[in-house]
Amino acid sequence: MESADQLAKKAMELKPIERIRLVEAILYSLDKPDPDIEKSWIAEAEARYEAYKRGELTAIDWDEIRKRY
Repeated sequence: MESADQLAKKAMELKPIERIRLVEAILYSLDKPDPDIEKSWIAEAEARYEAYKRGELTAIDWDEIRKRY
């Protein structure tokens, strides 16, 4: 198997659009969501939304947040 350095040298010989496709393919291969984490985020978002609807949480306007940061 070729080393990362060898592959990088070969990649630099590709046309720019082909390099972009290669980078996208590599990044896509690394972006595998963990189903358990996804379920936890969904449960958290739903709980927060329900709390907001019950008046237990308040929302801040996006423009106000942008001004802060």
